[in-house]
This record gives sequence, C-alpha cells and structure tokens, in this order.
Amino acid sequence: MVVRTEDSEAEIRLMGLILSQSILVGIAVGIFDAEMWLVNDTAMINGMTYAMGAFFVQGLSYYFFKMFFEQGMQEKARQSTFERERQHRYRGMQNTFDARRSEMEMSMQEKQLELELQWMENNPGQVPPTWNRQPAAVLSEVTEKFNPGSAPKHEANVSHAINLGVNDTTKLDGTPDKRFKENKTDEE
Repeated sequence: MVVRTEDSEAEIRLMGLILSQSILVGIAVGIFDAEMWLVNDTAMINGMTYAMGAFFVQGLSYYFFKMFFEQGMQEKARQSTFERERQHRYRGMQNTFDARRSEMEMSMQEKQLELELQWMENNPGQVPPTWNRQPAAVLSEVTEKFNPGSAPKHEANVSHAINLGVNDTTKLDGTPDKRFKENKTDEE
C-alpha cells in the first residue's frame, strides 16, 4: 500500500482540474464548430457566450464535486484524525499506568528494604526472616533427595587397576608393539 503525501494529492487534484477544463473547452469548441448553439455574427459575442457557458458547466461540476465527493473525503479525514487522537490518548494512558505501576513497585521494595534494615538494627548478628532460604540450604536439600544420608562408608575392594588401553603395548592381532619399547628404555 502506497501512502500518498499532501503534495502528491494536490498534484492529482490539479491534474484532474486541468483534465476537466480541457474536456469542457473541447466540448465548447465542438459545439461552436458544429454551429449547434447560439451562432452569432461577431466573434466577441460568441466568445462571451461560450465563456459564460463554460463557466456555468464548470460551476455546476464544482458544485457536484463539493456536494458528493468532498463531504465523503472530509468524513474520512475526520475519522482518521479521530482514530489517530484516540491512539495517542491510549498510548499516553498506557505510559501513565506503566509509570504509576513502576512507582508503586519501587515504593513497595523500598518499604520492604526499610523493614529489613530496621529488623537488622534491632537484631544484630541474626539473619532476617525474609532470608530464611539460603542457596546452600536449597542445595543440601536437593543432594539429600538425590543421595540420602552421607557418602558411602564401605571400603572399595580393588585388586588391580583397570586397563583403559593407554598402557597397552600389544597390537590388535595380539603381537607386541615394539614402537613403544624404545621409548620405555630411553626413560629408564
């Protein structure tokens, strides 16, 4: 959708006026050339007569334009202005409500902080009741549910270390891998 500016709308209206005047002048010349209406001997009287006729036709078309088209256009403009003002008022109300809500939240937080500070002054060295749930306490509850009790207390029975393949000196076919034997002797 292309939004037209006031300049382009004025240009379109001007082009419409020029077009309508050209059509009316063409009709007047056609009527004069066909000698259909008020043919006089002098050019001055013919010019004045057709000028009055053209003025009458243009006045009539202007009247119809004002009567039928302009009222509708003004109504549309009035509606769009009303809608724009309504949206502006709504936006202003929304901003006011947001500002009031944030002020109320800030005042509530300020009062809570003042109460905590007053409690801390009256009870030095104690934790305020609003801080009753420490993160460490929450973590211990979670680990207690996961692993109730403490760590296992039995002894592990380990006979030898598990081979994870790092110290393996054999190839996949089972033959000894001699590449690493040279490095071991160098280190010893």
